[in-house]
Amino acid sequence: MRLLVRRLLDALVLLWIVVTLTFVLLRAAPGDPAALLVPPTATAADAARARARLGLDRPLWVQYARWTGGLLKGDLGESFAQHRPVSELLEHALPVSLGLGLSSLVLTFLLGIAIGTVQAARRGTSTDTALTIFTTSVYAAPSYWLALALVACFTYGAARWGFPQAFRLPAFGVRDPASTATGLAATADVLRHAILPVITLTAIGAAGIARYTRTVAADLLRADFVRTARAKGLPPRIVYARHVVTNALPPLIVLFALALPGVLAGSVFVEVVFAWPGMGRLMVDAIFARDYPVVMGAATIYAALVILANLAGDLALPLVDPRRRA
Repeated sequence: MRLLVRRLLDALVLLWIVVTLTFVLLRAAPGDPAALLVPPTATAADAARARARLGLDRPLWVQYARWTGGLLKGDLGESFAQHRPVSELLEHALPVSLGLGLSSLVLTFLLGIAIGTVQAARRGTSTDTALTIFTTSVYAAPSYWLALALVACFTYGAARWGFPQAFRLPAFGVRDPASTATGLAATADVLRHAILPVITLTAIGAAGIARYTRTVAADLLRADFVRTARAKGLPPRIVYARHVVTNALPPLIVLFALALPGVLAGSVFVEVVFAWPGMGRLMVDAIFARDYPVVMGAATIYAALVILANLAGDLALPLVDPRRRA
């Protein structure tokens, strides 16, 4: 219990440092939010009144004290550009990013671990070489490039090349704007729109996990206890399940904890390309609009997810690794 309390206190201190640095750097960045909110014909006096209305004319420490005071009360402020509570905007955007990120993360680890295990079991063969070239190429590809390539292939290319209707996937949005479907039909429409974004995130993530799993599994296959298990005549299925996968779990759990916030942050480009109204697109729009409250609210959510994911991974290690329970 004492360790848990200490870790929670460390997490709170780290979160406070991150949001403070974000606040200071955001205010130090060039650009005036008031200049973007007033019409082009506005005078300097109009811009000054807009700054006063937004509270930007006050000293930096006063602005920081007001924002942190609101944060402690659960109030993230009001959007400069949309004139809506930031918590309301995040409430609509966060489930979209979580659904996209969690589904791709699960598929990432399932595919990555499977591919990496196959490579380790067949290391040095042509199968290992082909998978290595493929995973390295996919992992090195920028997410926005891969997203645009999938759009070109399964939308415009599918129609041009005469693909069956099932392979012609929608490229933009969460649902068909002209659709009036409800119930299961509406759910199917959302899932169909999610195929390309999920494939983009899963492909890049699974390629990285496969490379990591191959290295860990290959080292374990050379370990003395694995050779002993094989010498005793245990079937390969038992050797991989009980000795290789079990001992590979601790580093994979840490990687899972680190990958969860990374998937959410990495979905920024994917959400922008596929026009998904998630946290990534909301934050990009807020940055261009100099919408300080929205940027701070999204950055706080991202920082909290990163810190909590690392904390959860650290606390989960003793559950799968008895050597760490002491």
